[in-house]
Amino acid sequence: MTPPGAHGGQTADDAQLAALGYTGEFDRSMGLWANMALGFTYLSPLVGVYSLFAYSLSIGGPPAIWWIVIVGVGQLLVSLVFGEVVSQYPLAGGIYPWTRRLWNRRYAWIVSWVYIWAIIVTVTAVAEFGGGFVAALFGVAATPGVVLLTAVGLLVLAFVINYSGTRTLARIAKIGLAAELIGVIALGLFLLTFRREQPFSIFFDTLGAGGDGGYVGTFLAAALSGLFLFYGFEACGDVAEEVADPTRRIPKAMILTILVGGVSGFLSYAGYVLAAPDAQLQAIIAGEDVDPIPTILESSLGTAGSKVFLLVTVVAFISCVLSLQAAGSRLLYAFARDRMLPASGWLSHVSERHAVPTNALLVVCVVPVLICLFVFWRPDSLARVTAFAVLGIYIAFQAVVLAALRQRLMGWRPAGLWNLGSAGLVVNVLALAYGIFAIVLLIKPAPGTETFLDRWIVAIGLAVVAGSGLLYLVLARPDRQSAHIPEGDAREVAQQLQQIRRDARAQVSEEIR
Repeated sequence: MTPPGAHGGQTADDAQLAALGYTGEFDRSMGLWANMALGFTYLSPLVGVYSLFAYSLSIGGPPAIWWIVIVGVGQLLVSLVFGEVVSQYPLAGGIYPWTRRLWNRRYAWIVSWVYIWAIIVTVTAVAEFGGGFVAALFGVAATPGVVLLTAVGLLVLAFVINYSGTRTLARIAKIGLAAELIGVIALGLFLLTFRREQPFSIFFDTLGAGGDGGYVGTFLAAALSGLFLFYGFEACGDVAEEVADPTRRIPKAMILTILVGGVSGFLSYAGYVLAAPDAQLQAIIAGEDVDPIPTILESSLGTAGSKVFLLVTVVAFISCVLSLQAAGSRLLYAFARDRMLPASGWLSHVSERHAVPTNALLVVCVVPVLICLFVFWRPDSLARVTAFAVLGIYIAFQAVVLAALRQRLMGWRPAGLWNLGSAGLVVNVLALAYGIFAIVLLIKPAPGTETFLDRWIVAIGLAVVAGSGLLYLVLARPDRQSAHIPEGDAREVAQQLQQIRRDARAQVSEEIR
C-alpha cells in the first residue's frame, strides 16, 4: 500500500494506479477482446435464454422478447456510467472500490457484502443448472447425485483454470465467447432461416397469455426475460489491474458486452419461438411444456446436431462459472486489500507465480460447493437460496450509479481517458431511473405464487443478506481497519489526474523543444 501520488510507475497504467494509492501485483496480460470475452461469458446469453425461455413465454407470450431490447437499452446506460467510473478508477474489484471512492467505506462495505453473496449464489445456480447439461451430453440421467457431482466438477475445473493465471483465463474466456456465439447467433440464424414454423408477426401476438384481462400487467410480469440476461458486463472492470490500458479498453469492453450479448440473446430467443410448431407454442404458454428447447433442437438439428449443441452449451457453462469466479475473487481481494474483512491478510494474498488472488479464488469455489451440498440435502431449496441474487446484483449496480450522480451534483467531472463529456449527467439520471424501475419489477411477486414466503422470497432474501451485513458492520466495525485509505475522493482524484496529464504534456513539449 502506498499513499496517493507517492510514486509514479514504469507505465501510464502504473502511474494512475500509484496515484490511486496502490502498487501493481497483477500481470497486465488481458487485452480488449479477452476483457470483453470475460464479461460476455459472465452475461452468457445462451445460459440466460435457455434458463428463462419457457418461463417468460408462459407468462407473457411471444411479445416477452421485447424485454430483451428494453433491458438492453437500460443496461447500456448503466454501462456508460460504469465506463466513466472505471476509466478514473481502474482498480481490481469493481463495485467495491468504485462505491468507496464515490461515497465512503461504510457505503462500499454494505454494497459489496450484498454483491459478493449475489455472485456466490449465482455461480452456485449456474453450476447446478449446468450439471443437467453435462449429464445430458453423456447420456446419464440427471439424478440429484449426478447433478451434485457435475456441479462440483464445474466449480473445481473453473478454479483450476482461474488459478493458472490471467493469460489462461483470457484464453478460455475467448473460447467461451466463440462457443456462445456459435450456440446463440449461429443456431439462432439457422433456425430463423431454415426451420421457421411461425411468421414474424408472432412477436406481436400474445396467443392468449395473461387471459382476458389487460396485457400491460402481463407484459410487466414477463420482464424477467430481459432482466435475468443483462448483467455480467461489470466483470470487465473487476479485473481492471490485469488489463493493459484499462482506462480506454474496459469501457469499450463493457459496451461491446451489452451490444453483442443483446443481439445474441434476441436472435436466440427469436429462433426458438419461430422454430416451435403451433401445438408446442400453445403448450409452452399453457405451462405444460416447461423444457421445450431440447425438443426444438432435436426436431431441428437431429440427434447428432443436438449433441454438438450440448457440447457447445457445456463449454458456455464452464466459461460462465469461470468468469463468475474471477469476478467474485477480485471483489474479495479488493475488499481484503483494504482490510475490510476478517482474515484480510490471507484473503488478499496474490500468488507470485500465477499473479492471481489464490485464497479469494478458493473461497469463491468452496462456498458454492457447500451450497451445492445443502441443495443436494434439500433439493427444493435452490430457487429460494438463489432468489435474491439478480436483485442483489441490480441493487449493487444502482449503488454505483447513485454514488456517481451524487458526486456529479457536487461538482465531479470524470477525468478518465474515456468519458461522456456534457452528456454524462443526462445518462447518469436516465440510468438511475431505469435501475429503480428494474428493481421494482424484480421485487414484485411472481405470478401464481400463493404463500407469503414464495410471494416475497426475493425481498426476504435481500433483507436477510443486507440485514446480516448491516449488523456485522455496526457490531464489528470492519470499516475502522481501513480508515487511512482514501474514500469519497472523486473530485480530488479527477484534479490530480488532470494535473498528471498536463505535466506529461508539458514534459513532452519540453523534450521536443
